Order: sequence, then C-alpha cells, then structure tokens
Amino acid sequence: MLQLSKRVEYGLIALRHMAMKPSGNIVTTKELANEYDLPYELLAKILQKLARAGVIRSLQGVKGGYTLARRPEELKVAAVIRIIDNVKPMVAGCYTDGPDSCYLFYNCTIRRPLGKLQRNLNILFDRMTVQEII
Repeated sequence: MLQLSKRVEYGLIALRHMAMKPSGNIVTTKELANEYDLPYELLAKILQKLARAGVIRSLQGVKGGYTLARRPEELKVAAVIRIIDNVKPMVAGCYTDGPDSCYLFYNCTIRRPLGKLQRNLNILFDRMTVQEII
C-alpha cells in the first residue's frame, strides 16, 4: 500500500500551514513543531531542504522564519515529495528496483495492473497542488 513518509507528511503539514496564512506571513520551526506536535530537529531539516529547493524562503534574524516562495497553486505535491524524499510515491518496489527486487518479477500476475495504478498515481500527484490540500 502506498504510504507517504513522515518527512513528507511533516513537510506538507508545514506548507499547508504557510499557505493558509496571508501572503508574506512568517512562521517559525518552533511554532510549527509546537502547533502540530512535530519533532523539531526533523522538521528543521525538512524546512531547510524546501528552502534550498526554492519552495519556501528562509528569513534570518530575530523575526526570522519561513514563508512560501511561490503561490500554493504553483506548488505541485509530486515536486514536494521528490524534494523531501528524492523519490516518487510507489505502489510496488519492482517499478524502481527492477527484476532483481522480486523473485516473482517475470511471473507476477499483478505487476501490470499495479503498473496502471502507478501511472494513475503519478498523474494524480503531478497535478495536485498544495492549494488542493488547504
């Protein structure tokens, strides 16, 4: 079954939170960690990744924090997943790992139907924006 990593979940929670604020509002890692009971250190690393990728802006100083660098309707969920985890969400590992990943690879009766599901999933995540999770 498809399952997003905790890192991706935390990143999407943070982006949703920022997207719900008026444009330009700044949020801190501490604020996000406290409000959603997220692990501070891990969240800080996720936000740094998103900032390096240009998804959010990092503002230094006493009144520093993070804000969205782009409008929520421009931020694709698939891109966020790839930035945080460096992978696409997968239904079955054989699509990324190939024949060596499973002894049933060539005799598998569900690989093709799962492939169809995977293609549809890719399309869904490629189209879905942060705006849609607000």
